Amino acid sequence: MARSHIAVAIGAALAAALIISQLIINLGLPNVDFWHWRLDQPYYGMQQPHMLGEKQSGELADDPSSYLIGVGKADITGPVVELNLMGYANTSQVGTGLRQRLYSRAFIIGSPSDPNERFIYMVLDTQSGDTAIRNGILEGLQGLGSAYSIYTQKNVAVTGTHSHSGPGAWLNYLLPQITSLGFDKQSYQAIVDGALLSIKRAHEGLTIGTVSSGSGKISDANINRSLYAYLANPQEERDRYTDNVDKTMTLLKFTRASDGKVIGILNWFAVHGTSLLGNQTIVAADNKGVAAYLFEQEMASNSDAAEGFVAGFSQANVGDTTPNVLGAWCEDGSNQECKLEDSTCGNKSQDCHGRGPYFGLNDGGAKSCYEIGKRQYNGALGIFSSNEFTTVTGNVRSLHTFVDFSNFTFTLRNGTTVHTCPAAMGNSFAAGTSDGPGAFDFVQNDPGAPNNPFWNVVGSAIAPPGEKQIKCQYPKPILLNVGEAKVPYDWSPNIVDIQVLRVGQFIIIVSPGEATTMSGRRWREAVYNQAVSSNLVSSSTPPIVVLGGPANSYTHYIATEEEYGIQRYEGASTLYGQHTLNAYINSTLTLLPYLSDNAESASPAGPTPPDNRNRSISLITGVVYDGSPIGKSYGQVTTDVSSSYARGSLVSATFVGANPRNNLHLETTFTAIEQQQGDGTWLRIRDDEDWELVYEWKRTNGLTGYSDAKITWDTSISSPAAGSYRIKYYGDAKAAVTGKITAFDGTSGVFKLT
Repeated sequence: MARSHIAVAIGAALAAALIISQLIINLGLPNVDFWHWRLDQPYYGMQQPHMLGEKQSGELADDPSSYLIGVGKADITGPVVELNLMGYANTSQVGTGLRQRLYSRAFIIGSPSDPNERFIYMVLDTQSGDTAIRNGILEGLQGLGSAYSIYTQKNVAVTGTHSHSGPGAWLNYLLPQITSLGFDKQSYQAIVDGALLSIKRAHEGLTIGTVSSGSGKISDANINRSLYAYLANPQEERDRYTDNVDKTMTLLKFTRASDGKVIGILNWFAVHGTSLLGNQTIVAADNKGVAAYLFEQEMASNSDAAEGFVAGFSQANVGDTTPNVLGAWCEDGSNQECKLEDSTCGNKSQDCHGRGPYFGLNDGGAKSCYEIGKRQYNGALGIFSSNEFTTVTGNVRSLHTFVDFSNFTFTLRNGTTVHTCPAAMGNSFAAGTSDGPGAFDFVQNDPGAPNNPFWNVVGSAIAPPGEKQIKCQYPKPILLNVGEAKVPYDWSPNIVDIQVLRVGQFIIIVSPGEATTMSGRRWREAVYNQAVSSNLVSSSTPPIVVLGGPANSYTHYIATEEEYGIQRYEGASTLYGQHTLNAYINSTLTLLPYLSDNAESASPAGPTPPDNRNRSISLITGVVYDGSPIGKSYGQVTTDVSSSYARGSLVSATFVGANPRNNLHLETTFTAIEQQQGDGTWLRIRDDEDWELVYEWKRTNGLTGYSDAKITWDTSISSPAAGSYRIKYYGDAKAAVTGKITAFDGTSGVFKLT
């Protein structure tokens, strides 16, 4: 996570804590029975076709390369306005519209003969996986009936693409809730419901098929934003790698046996979801959402791809990567690169900003985002189109447990006994990164206390660290002692998810935190080596190990010990002390035998993390009512299109609007472009799924409830054909007295593209 204006967020945290404490004193803790809440609008349209399998067990069980495979995709777009976006922790970054819908993509791999040997890997267009979301999904699966009882804690992985431009207010712990003013049940439920629908579609489409693995290098889609910390790792270790970030994309291809068509791909590549900047407020899935969109569009006309093809672009060891590939530069007029050691300009963090490939455009990073997504798409397409795939063969296994990292004691390889600490954030956490700088006098790589006594007061008010915690977290200077902050409920996780999935020789480490480049390499290598030495996989098929995340919960960062010692942003955000990475590795290797073919028992459950859904506080106000100006009706055009445009132009129209929180239009759309056909009828050719169509909503009068909806089509992106077109707007208005919500639509004038 890149933290912009984090110091403001910390100040907000203190204020929120004081307000919440007073509320508790006066009112007690709220009891919100929201897990029974459901969106009161049904799903419509854009249903993915079900690829019903002819067998789910039996005849092909003897073929070790034959699996049950299924893919599914569903809409998880939450409130796109009046809600803080999740990622930059910028209180002023409140949603004002939608550029591209968010999705959950589910991938199921299972044994044809044993329904218990199966797992689901989910890729959500969210900042991360999360305990609240995962609990909601697991509960929902049990509610779908006995056929879904095989999906449990141990075999469901919920990962996020790490986009920083989706609606927030759905996380389990208090710290990430603060800048979004708490927990929003509409935002939460949109993700859970869509995730369940994607699983349902994948499950109902299960069919016999094969899984194969390929890889390729993408050289121009990521760089290291924290090079000074990376260089602290041993020279001999760094010399083993040609790059200071991982440039390799690893890809799985799912091919059904009945006709040889590919039903989906799933890949892993490390690049932060920070192409869209912290000063833009339009909801989108950032660069990985673009990549998935482009790949699925490409496959729609590919004869080798099945109808309903799903492309999952999963995150990897993302911690110190950035899509701002032109580097970090000072925006103070000096035009100098930011200082290597601490990413400052004139000893301040605020003017140091990363530059994407189209730096200089006043578009919130949109064109750079599209380009970085396109580069990942091109890389994946190159792998997909090659003949260099390895057949995955062997059993399907999964493990999951919870481990308490507030004081996890274990032995290092050198024989030293060490332990982790309760979660804590250091000073440099508040400095942010070049993707999203912080505020005030915080800088990265600052081992001392900030020169501002206010922040010491803030930290002490939350939960003052004792001598033991200070010593354990050393050399991190503790700014926020979040692991020991429990009022009104837990601020950050101390209990972490350890999960590993295996299909044949392909092993997926599911990480709840953002592992840095070198942390990911060490973690993968440790698993690879043990898989070989313990004969976990056949000697004829060497292990292929990937790391996916942030998943299941959000435990911030995982830096190496050497990077932790530097205390840049990533080290300061490594929650459990300098031994955090080794604790993850130790826990993973200890549990790895549960993935063996002859394992006779399941991995232990471990301690249960707190579930804060039923006590999370929200200061988010709902929609009161909408209104339309006298003499005008909802959907009426107030600024119409011109009669004609040259292709490549921006085309826009503005309508009398209503709050889009009244109906999220899941599986449908707020906007559309229609093309006139030869017989005079109109055909929809673009909608909310398409990057080039932007919906912006603005409240023009809070007292009367008036609002505008502006829809803009960028015709330069996909080169539409010449012809006649019109813009459609679909909204829902809430009545002032009755609260009744009524659907409406609006239509622009006809315009020609020439």
